[in-house]
Amino acid sequence: MSARSKARKRALDILFESELRARDPLETLAERTADADPPVRDYTRELIEGVVAHASKIDERIAGALAGGWSLQRMPRVDRNTVRLAVLEIDYLDVPDSVAVSEALTLVGDLSTDDSPAYVNGLLGKIVATKPAPTPD
Repeated sequence: MSARSKARKRALDILFESELRARDPLETLAERTADADPPVRDYTRELIEGVVAHASKIDERIAGALAGGWSLQRMPRVDRNTVRLAVLEIDYLDVPDSVAVSEALTLVGDLSTDDSPAYVNGLLGKIVATKPAPTPD
């Protein structure tokens, strides 16, 4: 598992724990950083801080791609938070779309329901297809 894959997994763990405990992910991040066992990677910190900073826009992008009758709250926690990480990478970080999708599918394939990889793949496919065009610098 690559360093970035490990960082994504750790970020997912922190987001999942924060949601389960109804606490701010930045508080959980600070707690995990203080524990330092295992150490929190810089990319994990970047992912958590990015999801928190762009939470409303990320959730809007996900909600806009959901199939009729589905809501963010109806999604399994692992799927919801994995997709949030993927959308952050797709829309805000310099990560190729295919890498963000592949990493998300690996996480849900390992950690969520049997149906999750297919659902998340379709959802992220819609998100990538509606990605705003980059603006020239």
